[in-house]
Amino acid sequence: MSGAPLLRMRGITKSFLGVRVLHGVDLDLYPGRLHALVGENGAGKSTLMKVLAGVHRPDGGTVELDGEPVAFEHPVQAQRAGVATVFQEFNLLPERTVAENVFLGREIRRRGLVDGRAMERATGELLAGLDLEGIAPGARVRSLSVAQQQVVEIVRALSLEARVISMDEPTAALADHEVEALYRIIGRLRERGVAVLYVSHRMREIFDLADTITVLKDGHRVTTVPAGEITPAELVRRMVGRPVSAVFPEPLEPHGEHVGRVRLSVSGGGNAQLDGIGFEVRGGEILGMAGLQGSGRTEVAHALFGVERFTRGEVRVDGRRIDPRSPLRAVRAGLALVTEDRKARGLALHQSVAANGRLVLDAVWPFGSARRARRLPGILSSVELVARGGHDQEVRYLSGGNQQKVVLAKWLAAEPGVMVLDEPTRGIDVGARQAVYRLVRELAAAGVAVVLISSELPELIGMADRLLVLRDGRVAGELPGGASEEAVMAMATGSPHGGPAPEAVDPRTHPAASPSDGPPPHPSRHEEAAP
Repeated sequence: MSGAPLLRMRGITKSFLGVRVLHGVDLDLYPGRLHALVGENGAGKSTLMKVLAGVHRPDGGTVELDGEPVAFEHPVQAQRAGVATVFQEFNLLPERTVAENVFLGREIRRRGLVDGRAMERATGELLAGLDLEGIAPGARVRSLSVAQQQVVEIVRALSLEARVISMDEPTAALADHEVEALYRIIGRLRERGVAVLYVSHRMREIFDLADTITVLKDGHRVTTVPAGEITPAELVRRMVGRPVSAVFPEPLEPHGEHVGRVRLSVSGGGNAQLDGIGFEVRGGEILGMAGLQGSGRTEVAHALFGVERFTRGEVRVDGRRIDPRSPLRAVRAGLALVTEDRKARGLALHQSVAANGRLVLDAVWPFGSARRARRLPGILSSVELVARGGHDQEVRYLSGGNQQKVVLAKWLAAEPGVMVLDEPTRGIDVGARQAVYRLVRELAAAGVAVVLISSELPELIGMADRLLVLRDGRVAGELPGGASEEAVMAMATGSPHGGPAPEAVDPRTHPAASPSDGPPPHPSRHEEAAP
């Protein structure tokens, strides 16, 4: 690559409690270019970003900015040098205004007093420089969407005159149109000559945006390569050490008394968001639920689970009519729901792995009950496999993939007959996805009826036996397993051609159909109020 790098990291090492997590990592960032950093959870990406941000001091190695050595002992030092980081968890004060957050800790003052108007003017100029509308400098941050809050983080970085901006999973909670807006912002940052370090699990984003890709595995730099010189399949292989064709496991031999029986049936289901919903799922079957943003996929899951219940129609589980007016009733009827937002709705982050594994059991079956006593040892055994530190480890310290495994363990404790999975692989890496896919196959083989909701068509096509496509709160139609992406998009949009859908492929074998490829899931308007 021509020209000198704006930022150069050489031989970066870092250990925690005697465990080496970075092994002599090298990284170069160039002005006006985006460098993607990829790898499985635990590969060292976040640690390297925190070294760059001044959160962690490296044990060894050097960092140079504009050819001069730097040693950041605190994030403020990094910011003053022009190195800013937008973390996945925002660091904003919700009760303060956009301008107050942008200038937090370095407020503009006049005669010793904070000059709010000057800060709002300066913030407005920064927003205008990015050609952004719809965010008022005087608005309270709590009133903003997730995407708008992310813009505030980026504007704050620009107010520091940042020349290097790192972004950690910036699209994890964004809807499709918000992702497009982020793309435009990144384009303007590059036009300004800002060097961008971008961490993401999503293959489509990586190949849309990156000039260069670095792969980390177990704290080692595996490769650094121009984005145009590697395929998605080869990138996945270097990340996980195995080919992408192994991502979607083959169906297992079904067994058990419930295989082939109708375990869930819905007829004429409707409420304020849904109308005329009808489908069946048999034991041993995986029903994929597809549709565009706002089509009603998550609303169906919440209606089944009593969050926004059906006000008309009929729901039956194992032939018995049920009326799930609450999540508690739904669980007792044999339903389980893995919500799309595990951190906000699926876990008690400050509690232990074991306590999270018992959440459903404690809420539904009282202490001393025979069912609780029978299931408890199995839960503790399963969650201990998830957490290397044991079942007393707090869930917040686990990787995203292991957190998702704890969520699944929590619901398996209820021994559900019907498992509804809403975006079960959101924000987790390829290796953790494979573990989730294997578990889904095992559940189906044991006679559980599985409803798999996903925004990623390769995932649905690779896992589902049938596909139910929703559009505008109604069932648009049904497709067999293995249907092409064009067919799904055509049904989802109501178009005979389905718009600009990707070329139809077999996700089990085609390299471009990696499990991270596809539009990001969108946040739902309704969230689970689960036990």
